[in-house]
Amino acid sequence: MKKFFKSLLAKYMIIILTAISIVQIGYLMIALFFISIDHQSEKNSEYTTDKIEAKWHKDINSIGNSKNINNVFDEWKNEFPKSTMFWVDGNGILKEKVNLHSQLPVKWDSTYTAKFIKENYANDPFTVIAFLGKDKDTNQGFAVLQLPRKTFNPPIAKANERYGTILSLVMLCFIFVFIAISFLFFKSIRKRLLKLQEAMAFRGVDQLPLEIQQNKMKMDEIGQLEQTFNQMVIELRESKQRESQEEQLRRELIANLSHDLRTPLTKLSAQIYILEKEKLTQDGKNAVKAMDSTVVHIDHLIENLMSYTLLMASKYKFTPVQVDIVRFVRESIASWYLVFEKEGFTINVELYSLKDSNWFMDPVWFGRVLDNLFQNVLRHAKEGLFIEVKTVKTNEYDGIIIRDHGKGINNESTKKGAGIGLSIVDLMLQKMKLEWEIQSNMNGTTILIKKILQ
Repeated sequence: MKKFFKSLLAKYMIIILTAISIVQIGYLMIALFFISIDHQSEKNSEYTTDKIEAKWHKDINSIGNSKNINNVFDEWKNEFPKSTMFWVDGNGILKEKVNLHSQLPVKWDSTYTAKFIKENYANDPFTVIAFLGKDKDTNQGFAVLQLPRKTFNPPIAKANERYGTILSLVMLCFIFVFIAISFLFFKSIRKRLLKLQEAMAFRGVDQLPLEIQQNKMKMDEIGQLEQTFNQMVIELRESKQRESQEEQLRRELIANLSHDLRTPLTKLSAQIYILEKEKLTQDGKNAVKAMDSTVVHIDHLIENLMSYTLLMASKYKFTPVQVDIVRFVRESIASWYLVFEKEGFTINVELYSLKDSNWFMDPVWFGRVLDNLFQNVLRHAKEGLFIEVKTVKTNEYDGIIIRDHGKGINNESTKKGAGIGLSIVDLMLQKMKLEWEIQSNMNGTTILIKKILQ
């Protein structure tokens, strides 16, 4: 239960319930306000059109002279400040007037009087016409009372007219406060989520996310997510440390194994050298030659394994310089020429200048790449007895092509290894920002090493 009250759901429910309570209290206060107005309306129920009309007739009929009419006008003005009153005497002359805003003629005739009555009957303002003196005595003329229709509105309508805007503003303030609180609530959530997202995207020196500084006072759903994230970061860091330790042990093991394997290989090479000097039968000579080839092959595999390990650990020395690639490849194939010729290969070399013959690369690394590729041709494509090395240039790139007529990379070979040689080629070319492609089928393999032109 304690965790629930710390949750975001509980906090937002409190905001909703508070808002509903405020609205209900507001409605209750408005209801009480209008109830008090209803009580007031009962007290002021005398202000009806019928009662006003009867009272006006009574007051005007009882007037005996002009002095009395002024007194009556003053009394009605005190009671109804917005009332308009005027008196037209028996001769049709406009005599007295109070709060008269419209333009009326000084001389009234029967036609204008009829028109005035017609225009103001059942209209706004409310108009009452009463004759001075007794009902049958019209020699003193008539008096007119005009009151705005809203004077007779019920108190509730008057209150709405007077306080409606204020009440609406108060309700809008309540709604605005609720929206503002909700906005701040969700803004706080969004800020914490963005902070968590930023922590997930940011990487430290070990390429792992950094831990988030937690607020122990905010252990809601996001706080629990931050805690879980920190735990995940700790576990990842521990896992990476274990992986680094295991990698270090593996490199040390490979280095030790390479050293331990090379020692007996060196001794075996020495024994083979001694056997070659002995008088052997042809079968013996073939056996010694096969043993020597196997030793060389094992030594090459050990060298590749060491190089691959150093490359993966970024420990292989890399010193890039500007190199004339055409000359470099020509010298490299020249060093292998006798080897291919001895094995009966047909060698085709077509090396011409490129658009950009100066390649920025490590000569040792690229020499290792070419040695691996030539060695693969010698071991796995020997049945084709063909190798071609040539340059190619296009609008997009300059390249070196190495082609053989073997049975393809996918073909099973008695000397096929784990593919470490090609893995070394791929890693070295990537590091030197060079691209390469392989096309291989039953008719041979074509390898293209290319430099993209800027």
